[in-house]
Amino acid sequence: MRWWLLPLVAVLGWFAYTLTPFWSLYEFAAAVQAGDKAAVERRVNFRTLRLSLARQISAAVKADSTALDPRERQRIADAAAAFALPVMESALTPEAVIDLLDDGWPQGADLAAPANRHERRDGLRIPDLTRLLRYYLSSDMRGFRSVVIAVPPDRPRNEQFRIRLRLRDWGWRLVDIELSENLRTRIGEKAAAGAARLRDNRSAPDKGTP
Repeated sequence: MRWWLLPLVAVLGWFAYTLTPFWSLYEFAAAVQAGDKAAVERRVNFRTLRLSLARQISAAVKADSTALDPRERQRIADAAAAFALPVMESALTPEAVIDLLDDGWPQGADLAAPANRHERRDGLRIPDLTRLLRYYLSSDMRGFRSVVIAVPPDRPRNEQFRIRLRLRDWGWRLVDIELSENLRTRIGEKAAAGAARLRDNRSAPDKGTP
């Protein structure tokens, strides 16, 4: 073999390897759109997803309460954490993952959706090879075992969510969902509002005490 063929073989090998997560993505998208809970459960690492959602919800609540003084912000953050925990736990099921990924918005979370959403076109859908190519071009390989993919690939950044696939046991699994900016804002508003109501309910008896 000529020596100059070695770099070419290496490049072609790497290109072929970068295609492997997208076959898994195609199958995962088909399972999401079909509502196949068993197939989705096999392809999701719920432990890492729990940690990611907890971090994102906490950050969303803190961002929504930055206008308050430090003591009040801490009280709301503490109460919001308790308020948001059931929301986070309810998202850690195959049904909830499908609910989020099929159209990019969790209807089960009772959050007001933005008026400019395009419903199922905003979700994880791969109807043809052209769409799969768009996903490939919007992806970011992170070393040999991880890839981050923007969904949907042709929407503005604040309307996109990002999913991370990681290679494990010779298969690519979903380990993280970075929520869209619009969704994080809605979650922060709802959690902060619920925390504020909880705070007001606790303080009401004190105000009525002589």
